[in-house]
Amino acid sequence: MPAAHDDRAAERSTEQDGPVRYHRQGPVATLTMNRPEYRNAQNSAMTYALDRAFYQAAADDEVKVVVLAGEGKHFSAGHDIGTPERDAHLPFDRKAGLWWDHSDKAGAESRFARESEVYLGMCRRWRELPKPVVASVQGACVAGGLMLAWVCDLIIASDDAFFADPVVRMGIPGVEYFAHPWVMPPRIAKEFLFTGERMSAQRAYEIGMVNRVVPRGELADRTAALAHRIAEMPRMGLALTKRAVNQAEDLQGLHTGMDSVFGLHHLAHAHNAETAADPLGGMDIRAMKKGPA
Repeated sequence: MPAAHDDRAAERSTEQDGPVRYHRQGPVATLTMNRPEYRNAQNSAMTYALDRAFYQAAADDEVKVVVLAGEGKHFSAGHDIGTPERDAHLPFDRKAGLWWDHSDKAGAESRFARESEVYLGMCRRWRELPKPVVASVQGACVAGGLMLAWVCDLIIASDDAFFADPVVRMGIPGVEYFAHPWVMPPRIAKEFLFTGERMSAQRAYEIGMVNRVVPRGELADRTAALAHRIAEMPRMGLALTKRAVNQAEDLQGLHTGMDSVFGLHHLAHAHNAETAADPLGGMDIRAMKKGPA
């Protein structure tokens, strides 16, 4: 392990009891989602806490590389659609865009404003953090969990990790940060979405969606070792290299493609609201769990 990883004098931790923990060891900051009792389901409180943590890592001159992790057995089971702390109806201090407060609005005006901010807007901004971000993924990485992993530059998965986007079961064409045809070949993306089935870590490695698969017990150490190895590079070189690859992805249609699918995503919500029990097509956590994912 690099010496910096063991330098206790260079450690700094904040928000230890909050929905996201921030811990720095030398040049590496680790942001850990901390709702393990709900499989790190993403309510707004956790999402905004994650945003603050990314800002902290971006502003800290000592940080050269960021690790995104999840506490407990699972990286993230996706957006919070039914825990006791679900807070989609509550207002928050908006940071990712200029849409107005959604909480006192109705219909598409509410949902489009909220998801433009807390899902698509947040993810796009995190992708542009000018420091490399490494996802450390174990267990479930489902639906909204994919979005968090996909904004990262590298993904290290444990051998028990699995990936799935089962929201087509809701009549919705994939999650809001629609990177599917860029993180995997288009035909694989279609199979992934059409079936909603789990993709193993090994399969994700074979199609190039993840960089490395490691034993579960070695995930944290192997991720930290890679992060410290990257941190040996000059900070400006890393920032420019990241921007170069991101620009290439955008030239391949990532940004505009995501905009177009975001519209289809909300057409699906509106269709559900007219023809089903609610904008989620009447699907709740229990109904989603009955499926293959």
